[in-house]
Amino acid sequence: MSGFGHDLQFAGEAIWKVLLVSLVLGAGLPAVFALGIRSLASGTGGDAEVDHAPGNPAGKILAAILFLIVAYGIVSGILFVVASGQGKVLDFSTVIPTFAEPSN
Repeated sequence: MSGFGHDLQFAGEAIWKVLLVSLVLGAGLPAVFALGIRSLASGTGGDAEVDHAPGNPAGKILAAILFLIVAYGIVSGILFVVASGQGKVLDFSTVIPTFAEPSN
């Protein structure tokens, strides 16, 4: 493969990664938030539902889990921006992301 072919391959891999991250963060987090709002409505019941059915406690639990997922994504994004501004990287070896020195 020529040098131009390698450049196209690298560009294609980069475009694929950007597309995947933009779908997950750009459309995925708002979709998870919307599901959380819907779960919260079914957990509340009454006027929050079209059929005015009684609330389901599992809806509130599911909504809390979905909202925690969205909050984790937002906080991780903010930490990524802060870490890159300080010349560090985020380490996700544990559940809680931490700043680490880049390995060059």
